[in-house]
This record gives sequence, structure tokens and C-alpha cells, in this order.
Amino acid sequence: MKHFLLSTVLCITLISAVSIYAEERRVNIIYTGALQGELEPCGCSPQSDFGGLARFSGFLNDHRDSLSPYILIDAGNFLAEESPQGRLKADAMIRSFGVLKYDAVALLPNEDAVKDDFVISLLRKHSVPTVTFGVHNETSASISKDSLDIHVSVDPEDCPDGRLNILLTDHPVSAASGIPGWDVIISSSGEKVERPLKIGHTLITSGYPKGEKFGVLTLTVSQEGDVLRSRHEWIPLGNEIEEDSTVRKILDDYDMKVARFYKESLKPLPGTTYLGVSGCVECHQPFAESWEKTRHAGAYSSLLDVGKASDPECIICHVVGFGEKGGFFSMETTPELANVQCEECHGVNREHITDFSKMRPVTETVCLKCHTRENSPEFEYHEYLNKIKHN
Repeated sequence: MKHFLLSTVLCITLISAVSIYAEERRVNIIYTGALQGELEPCGCSPQSDFGGLARFSGFLNDHRDSLSPYILIDAGNFLAEESPQGRLKADAMIRSFGVLKYDAVALLPNEDAVKDDFVISLLRKHSVPTVTFGVHNETSASISKDSLDIHVSVDPEDCPDGRLNILLTDHPVSAASGIPGWDVIISSSGEKVERPLKIGHTLITSGYPKGEKFGVLTLTVSQEGDVLRSRHEWIPLGNEIEEDSTVRKILDDYDMKVARFYKESLKPLPGTTYLGVSGCVECHQPFAESWEKTRHAGAYSSLLDVGKASDPECIICHVVGFGEKGGFFSMETTPELANVQCEECHGVNREHITDFSKMRPVTETVCLKCHTRENSPEFEYHEYLNKIKHN
């Protein structure tokens, strides 16, 4: 009898444990934020060759089964600066969001285009669920995954009971830590957060800047909607990831539109400001010969190799004086100013002809115009200066 009772108790305990466990549900929150118009990495350095919407979509396509069930969220700050090219980026970004099938994308007050009909119409046209502030906009979205009721909002006051609540914000993590009641807060402030910060029962994280990585926050949730356990992982988007061909076509289309805009809308600024290396070589032939052995001398051809020779955002760091009077405009009009030549580092040399003191020293500030932390993460002034120093 004693053995029977013991077996019965053990059986009931086991059934109860299985029943409780069966009521638990797991969901992956896949998130981005602070993309800032970054459609794909520039590729200037292997160390910065991470990110890109085509890689992101390709990764999700290849790992959809292992990641499911998941929701896909962007915490905002995805637009580039307002400009004609920025609008082309917005179009490509939002079209890609539609292919990726985001469950919610935040359009927050810090985005200048938040009230812009152009952006709103694109989001609607490509069926991108958007949460934003405004009279005619929804501040929250309800998502159901694996019978789990998920509430995503941009309103810190909108935190209902009995649901898994996710707040999307542009506040820094330190400020977000003071917002009570939420299960998860995802920021688009652009901070790099190694692992989510836990304040009480709230998990706080931030989208990786410019989409070099995306976050996967795995939550185990009770039937009542309480988070029981969590795990976090950053997935880097390196060039070994196969791109999604549909998104790749969108990005190629963007490149063609930028090239058309460059050809039809931009005009060279008149002037005879720059001499070009041919003018410098008259007095500095040994220096010109040593320059020809550097990567600066082939800077423009590197744009041709990757199809970016008609992108103003790329051209500016691969030629002399782009966007300035008498500077490079195109290979058809100013081929003599292609590549990173003497005047880009030493200053305009027409003045140097009559006044030798006008030769500008190559300081670290001069280099940092193009060797930014994003494009050239391994840049070290003295080391790089030795690579171009004239013999």
C-alpha cells in the first residue's frame, strides 16, 4: 500500500510538472534598430564588412525553421538624413522591410520624416506594420505567435496586463531603465549593448548600430504572460552569408536610381581650383612616383569594382574635391582628379605655387575625414601615415 501511494504521488507530481512545462511557451524576438539608412556595408574594410538587408533576409530564409516561432521588430531610427538620396534609401529600406515581413516597425519622433506622407505611404504600400505617434496612426500592434499574445507599442503608458509587452523607444538605455512595467524595452538610440540589462523584471536592449548584427532575444513565457527565462544572442552579418536575391534586386535598383540621380540632377561646380597630380609632378616627380605605389592611387577603380562609382556618398572619399568648386565630378568631365591625390591630403596646390607655406601638413584630422571608425575601424594615424609617406 505504501509503495502504491508513493508511486501515485510521484505520478501526480510528474504529470503536474509536465502540465506546467507544457503551458510554457518559447518565442524569439528578432530585432533591429538604429539602421540609419544603412542598406549594406560599404566594404571599404574587411573589419567593417558586416550588415546589409540582403544578408539579413538570406539568413532568416536559411534559418526560419530553427528560429520559429519568432517575431521580427525594428525599434526605429531606420531612416537616413533627409535628402534626395536619403529618400531613395527610404524607398529601398521600406521595400526590403516588406520582403523581410517585419511584424512591427517603429517610426519615432526623432525621425524627421515621421510626419512625411512620402514615408507613411511607402510603409502602407509595402504592407509594413508601423507603430508611431499621431492622430491617424497606431501606437501599438498586437501579434500572436504560438498562442502567445504579444503587445508592441511606442507609448510608455500603454502597458496592458496579461500580455507580453514590448516597448520600442529612442531613449538611451539609461533613460529606458526608468520606464516601469514592461517585459522588454528595445531602444534605437544607437548604443552598443553587449547583453540586455535587467531592471526588476524588465529586459532592456538596443538595436546594433547600422545593422552590423541583429539581436535574438529568446523568452520562455508562462501561460499568464510572465517571462520565466531569457537568453540573448547577437548574430553578425558577415560576407559568408548568402544574400536573398529579392532584396538584392531592390538594392541594385537603388544603385541604378542613385546613378540616374547623380547623372541628371547633380552638376559640377565651375572653377579651376585644383591642379591634379599632373600639376604637382612638375616639381615633385619622386613624390608622385611613390604615390602611384599606394592604394590611394587606385581609389577610384575600387569603386568601379563594387559598382559604386556613381554613388556620391562613396565618390567623395575616392577622388579630389568632390562637391567643391573645380573638384572631381565624373570620369567624363574631370578624369584628371580621380583617385586620392596630393591635394586631398596637402590642400589646394594652386596657392602653393606662389606661396610654399600654403602646403598643408597631413594631420590626423585630415585623414579622419574618410578614415572613420565605421569605414576604417583599424585606422591608426602613424601606421597609416607610414603607408603613404613619400620616400
